[in-house]
Amino acid sequence: MVPMHTPTKLRVGLLYGGQSPEHEVSVQSARNVYRALDTTLFEPILVAVTRTGVWQLADETSLFARDAIEEATGTPLALVPGGHGLLVGQGRTEPIAALDVVFPVLHGPHGEDGALQGLLELAGVPCVGPGILGSAVGMDKDVMKRLLREAGLPVTPSVVLRAHEQDAADPVAMLRQLGPTVYVKPANMGSSVGVGRADTPETLKAALSTAFAYDTKVLIETAASGREIECAVLGNTDPAASVLGCIAPRSGDFYSYEAKYLDENGAQFEVPARLPEAVTAAARQLAVKAYTALEAEGLARVDMFIDDAGTILINEINTLPGFTKISMYPKLWEASGLPYGELITKLIHLARERHQRRAGLAAAQLS
Repeated sequence: MVPMHTPTKLRVGLLYGGQSPEHEVSVQSARNVYRALDTTLFEPILVAVTRTGVWQLADETSLFARDAIEEATGTPLALVPGGHGLLVGQGRTEPIAALDVVFPVLHGPHGEDGALQGLLELAGVPCVGPGILGSAVGMDKDVMKRLLREAGLPVTPSVVLRAHEQDAADPVAMLRQLGPTVYVKPANMGSSVGVGRADTPETLKAALSTAFAYDTKVLIETAASGREIECAVLGNTDPAASVLGCIAPRSGDFYSYEAKYLDENGAQFEVPARLPEAVTAAARQLAVKAYTALEAEGLARVDMFIDDAGTILINEINTLPGFTKISMYPKLWEASGLPYGELITKLIHLARERHQRRAGLAAAQLS
């Protein structure tokens, strides 16, 4: 049983694993966050989420074990609504732990799409990263792009196709409208899972079939020219942008899941990105504008394309980016003068600040 009270330290619930295809990415990220956590300030409480969605208490040994959370082996856990972070075990009357803040290192559906954030809000516990709305908007590429357009921010042309419309879709017309090359993406997925490139009706049909295996809504967008640029944004009401980073996949046509997480040599990184000073300033400003327009708080990574003429297009926002040893979000802040460990500490304090600010609203005082 985890001690209920450690007066000098904040109890940080580190959630990892999960049901999405990004399960392995989450475990890798959690290992790095755990190593970087300042144990003079924080007491980590590990909560592993199995592929079937069961929460269970974990420890350092199981976190670093190869197949630690494939199946539920411990007592299933649940958060108590209104319990201010109380964790209880199935069939038990006494709480197992009380969390002061939760750091959800859960990528994809049920982790960064607003579902978990809603649960944590009901439980009355601060959560690292954006809240319900910012998380949901950041996950849905269709809604995200609609809001960015509404805010007057530049995005790539795209169309949306839903599963029930797939049979009637005309790949030739789509390529005529958006082509000659397009990318096909599940609307609610991250880490390039289910993403495909197409430049013929046949490859477009195949890419749609793959994308619809992951979501009932798919985005087909024009392939943007230029370099792939990323910017890490940090903060609540006064967000700051990091230096820019450039990614160039060593093989393939785009920055795939394998290149991001499985192959340490899958891409070349340029941090800071070598760009004209004026273009760099404009891109960082756009990243903050996108962050604000999409109701993000805490953290997010904003991905953009910049061509040789300095034209900038916003690709997407990632509200819980990877924290693996080759992930860009911590790399960008390291290059901006904020070391990994200090970044983790800052994110935890931002979560508590946002929670306290919302708790002070009049609506929160109603019984």
